[in-house]
Amino acid sequence: MKNFILFGPPGAGKGTQAKTISKTYGLVHLSTGDMLREAKDDPMFAPYMSAGKLVPDNVIVEMVVKRLKKPDCSEGFLLDGFPRTLSQAQELDKFLTKENKKVSAVFCILTENEEIVKRLSGRRVCPACGGSFNIDSMPPKKEGICDLCGANLIQRKDDNPDTIRERLSVYDKQTKVLIDYYEKQGILAKIDGMLTPEKVFEQISDYVKKM
Repeated sequence: MKNFILFGPPGAGKGTQAKTISKTYGLVHLSTGDMLREAKDDPMFAPYMSAGKLVPDNVIVEMVVKRLKKPDCSEGFLLDGFPRTLSQAQELDKFLTKENKKVSAVFCILTENEEIVKRLSGRRVCPACGGSFNIDSMPPKKEGICDLCGANLIQRKDDNPDTIRERLSVYDKQTKVLIDYYEKQGILAKIDGMLTPEKVFEQISDYVKKM
């Protein structure tokens, strides 16, 4: 059984790697971002999300633990976006210990901040169909127009350079303690996220083979 955690700043390519990892190793991909969006009308989460506040650690942990108890996670899981704090990591370990399980590996995708600013500030999305493009790496066939439905593409407010740098600063502060936590457990794999998606997964695959 393999139970993995995937770390990485916004724009590091976690989404691409998560799909490949879960498919390759037959793991359930659990994204807390997706889970929270799906639960936005749940009375447990709505008061925080509607007010734009962070959901408290104990509420997030309860949501994740509830999901991990479902039968489809019995053969392994990939956590994406959780844990974000030391408290969450410790509570996850407590739960897994009770279930006679453990985290097999933590993959931390390392990417230079200015590369992330470049990637995210170049992102353009379609408000109509959700299509995603990048003016540098994956431009639309016609500038400013969605290839899929023909709607005008937009740049998200949080994809401007100043906001991106602020998000990265928050991520760095949150993640440093977690990197130390899992490094001490001997299960942290530092992955070079500056390479192509194929090369990034190659590093992950090599680490799994050595486990």
